[in-house]
Amino acid sequence: MTVVERASIRLRTTALAVLVMAVAVVLGAVTLVLLTRASLEGGIKDSAENRAAVLAAQVSSSGLPASGFSSASPEDDEDDEFAWEILDAGGAVVRASEPLDDRSLRVTEDAEPYTVVVFASLEEVDDATKALATPLLMGIPGALVLVGGVTWVVVTGALAPVERIRREVEEITGERLDRRVPEPPARDEIHRLAATMNRMLARLQDSRERQQRFVADASHELRSPLAGIRQAAEVARSHPGALPEGELAEAVLEESARMERLVEQLLLLTRTGGAGVRRLRDVDVDDLALAEARRVRRAGLTVDTSGVGAGRVRGDATALAQVVRNLADNAARHARATVSVTVRPDRDGVELVVEDDGAGVPEGERGRVFERFVRLDEARDRDAGGSGLGLAIVKEIVEAHGGTVRVTSSALGGARFVVHLPAS
Repeated sequence: MTVVERASIRLRTTALAVLVMAVAVVLGAVTLVLLTRASLEGGIKDSAENRAAVLAAQVSSSGLPASGFSSASPEDDEDDEFAWEILDAGGAVVRASEPLDDRSLRVTEDAEPYTVVVFASLEEVDDATKALATPLLMGIPGALVLVGGVTWVVVTGALAPVERIRREVEEITGERLDRRVPEPPARDEIHRLAATMNRMLARLQDSRERQQRFVADASHELRSPLAGIRQAAEVARSHPGALPEGELAEAVLEESARMERLVEQLLLLTRTGGAGVRRLRDVDVDDLALAEARRVRRAGLTVDTSGVGAGRVRGDATALAQVVRNLADNAARHARATVSVTVRPDRDGVELVVEDDGAGVPEGERGRVFERFVRLDEARDRDAGGSGLGLAIVKEIVEAHGGTVRVTSSALGGARFVVHLPAS
C-alpha cells in the first residue's frame, strides 16, 4: 500500500487543494510579472522609437547634431534614459551622445545617408519587475497556508458526520442490529448515505429476527416427530409385547414421513423468492389445476373443475406446480366433502381460485395464515400432517413471480384462496 493510499481523505483533499492553488498562483504570478514587464518594455521601446524618429528628422533637415548630448540638440537634453549614435554608410560612428551604461534596448531609424541608433536603459523595468515579483513570491506561501488551513477545516467539518457514522457502525454487532447510525440534518450525500445504511440495518434486523423465529419454529416442529419415535421406541423397549406387532414400525414410518415432508418444505422455502425462480417458460396453469384435481378426487373428495379455463403465464413450472399442490392440499385437509378449483384470465394475467366447504378462516386471522408455522387449528393440522409451511411457500413463490395471494370467504362455506399471476 502506497503512502497516498494510506493517507486520509482529509489529508489527500488538503494536499490536492494546496497543490492546485500553488500551480494556479505561481502561473498567475509569473503571467502577471511577464505581462507587466512586457508592457513597461513596450512603453520604453515606443519612446525610443519616437526619439529616433525625431533625431532622424533633425539630421535630414539640419544636418548632424553636436556630440555629447543625449538629445538631438542641447536645448532638448533631458535625462540619461536614452543615448544615440549616428552611423555613416560604412557603419562608422560620426556623432554620439554621452555614453549610456545600460544599453539594454536598441532601435534604428534611417536618415540617408546616415543611420540613427537610439539606446534605452531597462533598469527601471528591472526595478519595477523586482518590486512586483518580490511581494508575490513572499505572499504565495502565506496564501497556500491559508488555503490548506481552510480546506482542512472545511473537510474536517464535512467528514465529521462520516466519522460519527463509522464509530457507530463499528459498535454494531449481530446482537445489536437495533442500533442506527446518526443522520445529519443537512439533506446532502452524507444524509442519504446514513439513511441508506439505516434502511439496510433495518432489513438486516428483520432478516435476523425472521431467521431466529424460523430456526426456533423449525426446531420445535422437528422435535415433535422425534419425540413420537422416541416414545414408541422406549415403550417397546421397556414393555416388550405391549405394542401390537408392527405398531412400532408404523409409528416410526409415520413420524419419519412427517419429518421428511417437513424437511422438504423447509428446503423448498429456503429456495423460494427471486433467486429460487428459474427456468422461466410458458406454463399452463389450467393443466396444473386439473392434475391436482384428479389427485384430490382419489382421496374421496368431490372436486368441481367446471370453472377451469385456459390460463397461461410465464414462470417456473416446478414452483407454480408446488403452489397449486399446496393450495389443493390445504383445501383437502379442511374440506368436509367438496373442493372447487377455478382458473380464468384476470386483468393482465391469470387468476387461480381454490375453495373448500370447511370451517373457513376467521377474518381476523387471514393475514396470519401465510406466515410460517402458523396453524389456526393446531391439533387438527397435526393429525392431518400439516406443517404450517404450505401457505407460506405459496406466498413466497407467488410474490417471486410478481403476483399476489389472498384469502376470503367462499360461497361453499369455507376458505377461498385467490392467486393472481401476471402473464409475463
